Amino acid sequence: MSALTLPVVPLGTKGPLVGAQGLGCMGFSEAYGPVAPDGARETLRAALDVGVTMFDTADLYGDGGNEVLLGPFVRAHRERVFLATKFGIVREPGRRTWNQVRGDRAYVRQCVEASLKRLGIDTIDLYYAHRRDPSVPLEETVGAMAELVQEGKVRHLGLSEVTGAELRAAHAVHPIAALQSEWSLFSRDVEASAVPTAAELGVAFVAYSPLGRGLLTGAFSDPTELTPGDGRLTMPRFADEHVRANHALLGTVREIAAGHAATPAQVALAWLHQQSGVHGLTVLPIPGSRRSARLRENAAAAALTLSAAELTALEPLAARVAGARYADMSSTAAARE
Repeated sequence: MSALTLPVVPLGTKGPLVGAQGLGCMGFSEAYGPVAPDGARETLRAALDVGVTMFDTADLYGDGGNEVLLGPFVRAHRERVFLATKFGIVREPGRRTWNQVRGDRAYVRQCVEASLKRLGIDTIDLYYAHRRDPSVPLEETVGAMAELVQEGKVRHLGLSEVTGAELRAAHAVHPIAALQSEWSLFSRDVEASAVPTAAELGVAFVAYSPLGRGLLTGAFSDPTELTPGDGRLTMPRFADEHVRANHALLGTVREIAAGHAATPAQVALAWLHQQSGVHGLTVLPIPGSRRSARLRENAAAAALTLSAAELTALEPLAARVAGARYADMSSTAAARE
């Protein structure tokens, strides 16, 4: 399959049009091993060339360094780039782990000013609460975010890893354009509550880790293949007792890919694209490509259509995956459903 110019999709019922795939930018700064700034810039340019317009970052990534890295690119292509960033997860600089979430009004305002400064822009297109602060009413957090819209610092609001009930409560305070949570062939817990609520409310679903952090590409069958410092080494699905079992689940994916002259990753992304029609809402995957060739390959998946029989064959995979998404799932919607 060859690359193409991505079609556009609406970011929710009343949102703007964006490319049907976004780009998760965390890997340019942390989590998946080293990457050179020049390589990041090449991949960003390639993304625009194939029709990617949503670029996803957070103040957490690289302790703010990811926003600094993206800033010149965003400013140079401001009319074409739809910039999404997040706030709320707190960790000490230089640490890989975090154990605090803040959603109080003062912190919301502190974070948006810092992100705007690092990015060097006046307005953030989509501003997410990265996680829900359990010590602060969600209505307070969203109310503070709504003030940013009124002041012109933010255009649209989003939430990450919330339940259907939490999404509904937030949407009653201010329209939510997008819900971002993990969704893939290997992670489907969001379909129980979050997805149907988003469909009902006209909220777009932005799927992070749509390739299972690389598991669905078939690239990893042994944890020793990951370089020291790779964040996946802390995740249960990549543990020695799980990663081989998860790799073995890809047989069906590989067979379907071969029938389309595609890759397993393209099949996984095509499956997500087709969930839009299954569930009745915009589904926008944001694979975190770090190489331009891989980005073009991922974009080509938007043109791949799986048959009903192929979708049925893929249905059982998630239930067979070994290991949780995170070692500590307490901050995810799945833990609160």
